[in-house]
Amino acid sequence: LFARRGASWPGRRPSVPRQVLLEDETATRRAGENLARLAKSPFLIALRGELGAGKTTFAGGFPAGLGHKGVVASPTFAMVNEYRKLSPKVVHMDLYRAGPLDLPGLALDEYFSDAEAVCLVEWPENAGDLLPKDRLEVTLHHAKEGRSLSWHGTGPRSKSLAAKWRP
Repeated sequence: LFARRGASWPGRRPSVPRQVLLEDETATRRAGENLARLAKSPFLIALRGELGAGKTTFAGGFPAGLGHKGVVASPTFAMVNEYRKLSPKVVHMDLYRAGPLDLPGLALDEYFSDAEAVCLVEWPENAGDLLPKDRLEVTLHHAKEGRSLSWHGTGPRSKSLAAKWRP
């Protein structure tokens, strides 16, 4: 009855998808920087979107938001890049090339359960059922002018973060 009328169940806050338009690569990177300042470990951010939508650019802003001054390389071929000197530690994964046989060797469950890490996962659909239930879902799409960024939480911590974050 509540869902039909668009209301939520009493005592629950729905996860309302939020969306903004990012005008360029700088704005996409800045959105990642802004999220980094709010995210507390352990946490997972699932980055979705088609090729070239800006997932890696967004993820590159995340370490910068925590004070990283160096180059943030795409983990396309390595699949996992760690930034251990940051607080929290950042683990950036690109699972585009990961198949079911690769997953055990990547030790995803260890990364996802690391109490001191925030994991950013590009192509999270390739992780199968290994993703934590409570995560922030971030989706980027090409737009006429720039990129469309939408986000929502899937559990209590991620819903709280989704409500606070302003890209």
